[in-house]
Amino acid sequence: MLYIGIDLGTSAVKLLLMDGEGRIQKIVSREYPLSFPHPGWSEQNPADWLRETKAGILELTEGCDKSQVAGIGAGGQMHGLVVLDENDEVIRPAILWNDGRTAEETDYLNQVVGTEKLSAYTANIAFAGFTAPKLLWMRNHEPEQFARIKKIMLPKDYINYRLTGVHCTDVSDASGMLLFDVQHKCWSPEMLEICGVTEAQMPQIFESYQPVGTLLPQVAAELGLPETVVVAAGAGDNAAAAVGTGTVGEGACNISLGTSGTIFVSSRSFGVDPQNKLHSFAHADGNYHLMGCMLSAASCNKWWMDDILGTSDYGAAQAGITDEMLGRNHVYFLPYLMGERSPINDTNARGTFIGLTMDNTRTDMTQAVLEGVAFGIRDSLEVARSQGIVIEKSRICGGGAKSPLWRRIFANVCNLDIEVIASEEGPGYGGAMLAMVACGEYPTVEAIAQQFVRVVEVIHPDPEISARYEERYQRFRQIYPAVKTLFPVLNG
Repeated sequence: MLYIGIDLGTSAVKLLLMDGEGRIQKIVSREYPLSFPHPGWSEQNPADWLRETKAGILELTEGCDKSQVAGIGAGGQMHGLVVLDENDEVIRPAILWNDGRTAEETDYLNQVVGTEKLSAYTANIAFAGFTAPKLLWMRNHEPEQFARIKKIMLPKDYINYRLTGVHCTDVSDASGMLLFDVQHKCWSPEMLEICGVTEAQMPQIFESYQPVGTLLPQVAAELGLPETVVVAAGAGDNAAAAVGTGTVGEGACNISLGTSGTIFVSSRSFGVDPQNKLHSFAHADGNYHLMGCMLSAASCNKWWMDDILGTSDYGAAQAGITDEMLGRNHVYFLPYLMGERSPINDTNARGTFIGLTMDNTRTDMTQAVLEGVAFGIRDSLEVARSQGIVIEKSRICGGGAKSPLWRRIFANVCNLDIEVIASEEGPGYGGAMLAMVACGEYPTVEAIAQQFVRVVEVIHPDPEISARYEERYQRFRQIYPAVKTLFPVLNG
């Protein structure tokens, strides 16, 4: 049988076709536009996601025996607010995870409602990217549109809804809404009341590996697929990527270098970061995880290469950075191009180069960008370590993980063994694996991960380089507190 994995990203949807042995048969990617209607805003039209996903499925399955397609599973960008009216029409463009318009609403939740109550209700505090502050923003700034809301959902759930007709979400994606009681895996009545919505407007909750339904007859006919194709609930992109890298069960770790960057630590038991600097979410394997998320990771490198250096040859730009240079760079970069979430939770933070002198080159600055992202991930790693969590190795995925240099930098900055796996298609591969579990091919997510995920390379930290980076990291940690008060002034 064949299984389709969907990675509904910020700039494109990426789809893969996988056979029953976990072998990827074909990969298709289709882009869609991203809108920035005001500074700090980030929106997309859900119709674009649906159009390109359907077109991608048609392209993906062209030439194969479509009768063999048994299941579909999606990993999707988290936190985005999708709202439909009573006629099932999209009310407004989706407000995305990296949208920064909700600073006032976030402050209201954290300071007026209070972080202690938020943590008790949801196991998390408010971050500007979460869904609940977006609902409050709609209520405050678009009251007529807010009054029309009949259904509330997340990006990949909109795709599942259009495929199956079932208004659904999964526990991992729901965890990032600040409307979900993570410990008890149900909607928080207190948070729904605070945001002025009802449980009837919220989607039905599933575990990520559960089937939510099968293809609607008209959708099956349009795609040329059997009506019996099972659609799994799927997962938020980070949880789906964790499944795709085998980061399941107790104490496993994954670093993801996509548009955003995350460090993800899985656990069989529920736990909350006492400082609320890390997110406490339900995991796609049926358990839980802690996660630190930085808003700009591989996107920092893409910005530096594409927009500043004007090159698409990333390897050539990094070629001059030798092991002898690692840990000796005097240039530092704060990777806060879109503000920052974990662990500083500051929408005003901005990207910053510091330490430049007349003898610096663009190679130094390229190295600083790569190191700045690694230092940012380590900030969240240190929060996890401060709770007594022992992390000695991590798997790595995402577009940025394809850089051998960046993998070495991460190994030495974080002093971790970095494991590279055979498949780099994290969320899509994880989505297809969840579809297999939903179809009953495997009893658990952990069982399929043990069968499918294979480590092909391990990058060990070099003691000398790690020692140099330890000194650099301690200096990096001093930069943000020193400039923090300048950012609101500079942003006007």
